This record gives sequence, structure tokens and C-alpha cells, in this order.
Amino acid sequence: QVQLVESGGGLVHPGGSLRLSCAASGFTFSAYFMSWYRQVPGKERELVATVSRAGSITNYADSVKGRFTISRDNAKNTVFLQMNSLTSEDTAVYYCHVRQVSIDYWGQGTQVTVSS
Repeated sequence: QVQLVESGGGLVHPGGSLRLSCAASGFTFSAYFMSWYRQVPGKERELVATVSRAGSITNYADSVKGRFTISRDNAKNTVFLQMNSLTSEDTAVYYCHVRQVSIDYWGQGTQVTVSS
């Protein structure tokens, strides 16, 4: 079955960086676009970034453009989110996501807290 396991979250000071990882299993990883979402309590889940199957095409939410970079390693079935210049507005639970035949799969999420 599809499994997505995020890691790399934590507490970071404003202006700092974190790198999130998502290890995927149970499907042909290289055949699917992968995305990162984030969610703050009381708000809808927000699409942060998407990467194409080969990693050559990426898209970002306006709020993270120029600061976040999504990438993937198809040999390791892993997708990454490099987050730089973090602000308190980036505090959220970050989720890895894949859609297969109109079914959405999510990881358990990893908490990112930006605070001084």
C-alpha cells in the first residue's frame, strides 16, 4: 500500500533553514508528481510546492517562491523540501502528498515551528 513518511521538521529561528524529506513506498514513485502541503490549525491545507515525475518542472505557492525548493531522488523514492529564510508565517504541519487515479494519499505530517 502507499506509504509516505515525512521527516526533518522541528524548531528553527526566524531566518533559519530546514530540509524536509518524504520517503515513499508502495507505488512506482517515478511515475507520479509529488507535492508538499502545509496546514495551520483552523485553516485549510495549503499547496506549497509540486515537482514533476523527472524533477524537471516545479511549481510553488507565491508565499514561498524564492525561499523553498522542492526536489526528488527517484533512485531513493524520496522527495525533499528545502526551506530557507523561514518566518513565523511558515509555522505549520507539512504533509507529503501524491494523487493516484483521483485518490489522495498523505503522510502523517511533520511539524515546523519558526520562533525566536
